[in-house]
Amino acid sequence: MMIRRPPSIAIVGGGLGGPVLARVDKAGTVFIDQPAEDGAGRPEVDRRALRQLLVSSVDPGTIVWGHKVAAVTALEGGRHELTFTGGRTTAVDLLVGADGAWSKVRPLLSAATPEYCGISFLELHVADIDRRHALVGPGMTFALSHDKSLLSHRHADGVVGLYVGLRVPEDWTVRCGVDWSNAPAARAALLDLFHDWSPELRALLRSCHDTIIPRRIHALPTGHSWPRVPGVTLLGDAAHLMSPFAGEGANLAMLDATELGLALVEHGADVEAALARYEAALFPRSEAAAAESAVGLEMCFAADAPRGIVAFFERMPS
Repeated sequence: MMIRRPPSIAIVGGGLGGPVLARVDKAGTVFIDQPAEDGAGRPEVDRRALRQLLVSSVDPGTIVWGHKVAAVTALEGGRHELTFTGGRTTAVDLLVGADGAWSKVRPLLSAATPEYCGISFLELHVADIDRRHALVGPGMTFALSHDKSLLSHRHADGVVGLYVGLRVPEDWTVRCGVDWSNAPAARAALLDLFHDWSPELRALLRSCHDTIIPRRIHALPTGHSWPRVPGVTLLGDAAHLMSPFAGEGANLAMLDATELGLALVEHGADVEAALARYEAALFPRSEAAAAESAVGLEMCFAADAPRGIVAFFERMPS
């Protein structure tokens, strides 16, 4: 995807990004169960609805779909050339890399690459949640024990996203011998992995949809930054990829985009001043969130989980 604005700005990007209600252990013991009204300070919007809202707010033709970036080349005067799969090219005055974890734009600014966090997810979805699964509330549920987790998050359509978290080697999802595209075999493998978890939690695995997606969790180094390079910057995961255990990835991406837009408007033709202002605020903001994410991951997969994260939330002001 590419978004174009005069004078020749390209935003290279991918997709767009609640209240935590319950924290339980593998036996289904509920340690914290917050009433829904306690989440009023953390409103949510379904990501698909948000994406449609944002896309519909710009003029038709502003977003040029079907242009996957294959390479980015620096030109003179802070301009950059984008080469798309299929061979088409375009040159731009300002390039914003919003293209996620494996950004094609990031190498123009930084040699940093995402590193495996030691955790792999298996993404599942479960329907008919209210009738069949009492442990899943209207927000998010953390079930944590012994280097494993079941994290559920309700979508606006009533389907729940279920994320099976495992502390495993980086190549485990490939080398474990499970064909994740074979739903019955994948369910059987997951039920075996969670054989000593409560029947209520195992029922989520048993009733998940057939599509099961392995996702290895990566992060950029905490405090990732770069020197000012004319005509190019990053936002979202391209700038500060982190694990999901602070719950701030999509929030930061939207704040990044807002702050960058405001800086460009304020500084007008002085694009470099705008980018310098934007990055000066971006770096400490994303460093703090990345540090919080790293701590959250360790709490969720600690030997005594979920006690550490329960204590953390109990200390938070109500």
